[in-house]
Amino acid sequence: MERELVVEEMKNISITNSLTSSPHDSNNIIPKTPKSPFSSKILMSPLASASPIMKKALTYMEEIGHLRKLHDPAQDAWLPITESRSGNAYYAAFHTLCSGIGVQALLLPLAFITLGWIWGIICLSLVFMWQLYTLWLLIQLHEFAPGMRNSRYLGLSMAAFGEKLGKILALFPTMYLSGGTCVTLIMIGGSTMKIFFQTVCASHITTLSTIEWYIVFTVSAIVLAQLPNLNSIAGISLVGSISAVTYCTLTWVISLIKERPQGVSFEPVENTSDVATICSILNALGMIVFAFRGHNLVLEIQGTMPSSLKNPSHVPMWKGVKFSYSIIALCLFPLAIGGYWAYGNLMPNGGILSALDKYHGEDTSKVILGITSLLVAIHCLTSFQIYAMPVFDNWEFKYTNKKKKPCPWWLRTGLRVFFGCLTFFISVALPFLPSLAGLIGGIALPVTLAYPCLMWIMIKKPNRYSPSWFVNWSLGLLGLVLSVLLVFGAIWTIATQGMDVHFFKTQ
Repeated sequence: MERELVVEEMKNISITNSLTSSPHDSNNIIPKTPKSPFSSKILMSPLASASPIMKKALTYMEEIGHLRKLHDPAQDAWLPITESRSGNAYYAAFHTLCSGIGVQALLLPLAFITLGWIWGIICLSLVFMWQLYTLWLLIQLHEFAPGMRNSRYLGLSMAAFGEKLGKILALFPTMYLSGGTCVTLIMIGGSTMKIFFQTVCASHITTLSTIEWYIVFTVSAIVLAQLPNLNSIAGISLVGSISAVTYCTLTWVISLIKERPQGVSFEPVENTSDVATICSILNALGMIVFAFRGHNLVLEIQGTMPSSLKNPSHVPMWKGVKFSYSIIALCLFPLAIGGYWAYGNLMPNGGILSALDKYHGEDTSKVILGITSLLVAIHCLTSFQIYAMPVFDNWEFKYTNKKKKPCPWWLRTGLRVFFGCLTFFISVALPFLPSLAGLIGGIALPVTLAYPCLMWIMIKKPNRYSPSWFVNWSLGLLGLVLSVLLVFGAIWTIATQGMDVHFFKTQ
């Protein structure tokens, strides 16, 4: 009789969660009015306050290891992000490090030209701690109630702000951070492949054009993109992580050991007006903020891990994140400080890599320069895979939601080939797109600095005027204000300095 009550309780829990699930992910949205007498207990009450039968039901499910399966719809097992849930702290570290560091970090010394030594270090440190805190918030919100998983940033936004508002706030920024980053990676990766080829064997073979190198990069990315899910590219992320750490370290070490160019100065750059000065400061802050990326992927990475009441996924995820961001800090801070010390105000707009080529291209071994370029290209190729995965997942969701069955292999292959061709077309058609990075990046900035704080308030509902309430409201609103200011600064810069808009004219 007691076992029958337990089984009946399990059925009620399953029914309750089917009513609170969204089709895209497991239990993304909690209804305002629970449809089951047990739903309020499952969603709002800790296990200790549950009824004895409820405790037995949860304990029984925990022992047999199927708590997650009762909550996850079958569709999750068909999608690339949640198809495999065998991830661990090592995989999380590989993915986070590969997606969290990139060539935009090479621009950090440029921010110091405007901010100077003291304010440059202060701003870099504050932004690093800020984004690390919001990263912790997202990891905790992945399972904000026992057994309830939010494996996609968009799903968590809908759970916090409501279905319509959540889509409006998060859909464009997250899709841009995925698709737009892939377009930029094609541009940077293809151009760096060309530089590598010219450095190593320019005297022997006629080099390809820039567009042809874009094709080489895109074809390579499409081949790697045929790996089925996020867990399957853990080895690729490991290679990308090693590449990123190596070329960042090589760049600042070579800059420090080489003799500094003549005329290096650390005096602040004078602007013609107060507005120009403000815009320069905003652009510098934007460079620092944009050096930290990957928050739109942290929930997806955590979604590849198994989770239970006794072993929640946030524990290994946070271990992996702490390790990866320790490495990121050891790369970014020496890169910014050492690069500014080596070149000062002589830093070209292309960043420290361009400075290395400009001032030390003749007295540095071609092998080292070639290896650095090759590592940048490899990291771009591997980063492409992890940033493209949310797009693949979203497209396959639309098919599986309509057909109620997994994507056949030929359709999955076709979708990924189409995405590669689409990003290649955009990179060729809009070569000026990186010039709009400040504008669009300002729009996407809340994903990193503001939304996690506001989502914590909406979901966790801390007591009014408590430290948690005050800190998250302050950081959330400050992030939104900073986003507006960066957009204003980018628009002002484009309006005053102009922008060379040319279609299908790749340099």
